Amino acid sequence: MFESAEIGHAIDDDTYEKQLPALREALLDVQYELKQQSRFPVIILINGIEGAGKGETVKLLNEWMDPRLIEVRTFDKQTDEELARPPAWRYWRQLPAKGRMGVFFGNWYSQMIQGRVHGDFNDAVLDQAIGDAERLEQMLVDEGALIFKFWFHLSKKQMKARLKALQDDPLHSWRLSPLDWKQTDTYDRFVRFGERVLRRTSRDYAPWHVIEGVDPNYRSLVVGNILLEGLQAALKAPIEPVRQPIAPLGESIDGRSLLGSLDLSQRLEKDDYHQQLIEEQARLATLLRHKRMKAHALVAVFEGNDAAGKGGAIRRVAAALDPRQYAIVPVAAPTQDELAQPYLWRFWRHIPARGKFTVFDRSWYGRVLVERVEGFCSETDWMRAYSEINDFEEQLSEAGIIVVKFWLAIDEKTQLERFKAREKIPFKRYKITEDDWRNRDKWGLYRDAVGDMVDRTSTEIAPWTLVAANDKRSARVQVLRTINDAIEAAIKKDKKGGKG
Repeated sequence: MFESAEIGHAIDDDTYEKQLPALREALLDVQYELKQQSRFPVIILINGIEGAGKGETVKLLNEWMDPRLIEVRTFDKQTDEELARPPAWRYWRQLPAKGRMGVFFGNWYSQMIQGRVHGDFNDAVLDQAIGDAERLEQMLVDEGALIFKFWFHLSKKQMKARLKALQDDPLHSWRLSPLDWKQTDTYDRFVRFGERVLRRTSRDYAPWHVIEGVDPNYRSLVVGNILLEGLQAALKAPIEPVRQPIAPLGESIDGRSLLGSLDLSQRLEKDDYHQQLIEEQARLATLLRHKRMKAHALVAVFEGNDAAGKGGAIRRVAAALDPRQYAIVPVAAPTQDELAQPYLWRFWRHIPARGKFTVFDRSWYGRVLVERVEGFCSETDWMRAYSEINDFEEQLSEAGIIVVKFWLAIDEKTQLERFKAREKIPFKRYKITEDDWRNRDKWGLYRDAVGDMVDRTSTEIAPWTLVAANDKRSARVQVLRTINDAIEAAIKKDKKGGKG
């Protein structure tokens, strides 16, 4: 895989100087066109052998192009803030917005290769990391991102010669670090595992480009031209890509539905409600202070019919806790900043640290609910969202985050009664909008969307709880009890596993 990058590629100075002006002008043109269109972000991953010119090349790109539109990110040792969240969180929050370019040093590939080279984990863990990287990149590309992956290469002999030359040069010896010399000892392992990673992650949507790094003229022109050609092609591509035919999900042939099978008649008497509510609130307060919760975070997702009582249930949960323990994230229509990022970005940034609790009042499931039903996204977008959401929640679970998800269900008659009651109460009128009334006409479509959502995203690690919410009292107690049961199950699992 690296043979062509060890044959001594070189460009003489005259040829370089002749080609450079036109290349720089063209790169600036496509960069400004990228900003003007603001249709997609550009992500540039920098990897490879130490001393192969990675930093020098990126420095040149900043000189050739407008650095105000380029974000260079370096990911070294994880911070405490990053260690308290899923591993991918540090990359999620640094993604460039549409119309901008992001250059990532020390990215997900650097971390997995270095970890394997130094024996921090085995091949099975490396392969899992490779799969995670593929899914992340596929999601980013599906969201419109253009990804360039560069591996800057040197043979072992070339690397040693380059490091020796730098060491003997008083003007550039400062650029050497202990890591540079250390890689001479680990070179063979680094290349072997690097080849394994490149072989498995070079895909049509995000191919690897291996660049020989000996000659600075050669590597600079090659990288510049790859970026130019890729950007020109992407900017000329149709705004709406060609969609492949999609197999339909299918409909219930007997007329039965998941929500239709839910018993909405259950009720809880007032006295029993107050007693059980106090008990479950006390239980929640105690569980969140449990010493083993230091290894966990808690995420609660609230979805449901309009006027199903999500706000009331959330208030009863919050009433049990110190406000410093939790955050409530109300989800509405995305802002312009959020629209400039992948769909899940606005949820990624609210993921709690260990020991904390975040409530999402509406959530990432909007894509397979309101956006699906109202036609705010394409069928392709909401169909692929099921797998993206499952991957996302799996990452949360693997990071020790307890995920509980609620769909609060009421019938059409109850909803109409609550709508009319709210209209009569001045301080509740704000809760009723024209959209709420209009959504009643799409009751069946939402019912089908909820059924598909639960079928495709109710998993062992993040199951859905369908809450019969015609009676608000029983619904609130069920929500609290479900959260408490989930925390206790996580603590019990830790004890069996010997954690904490």
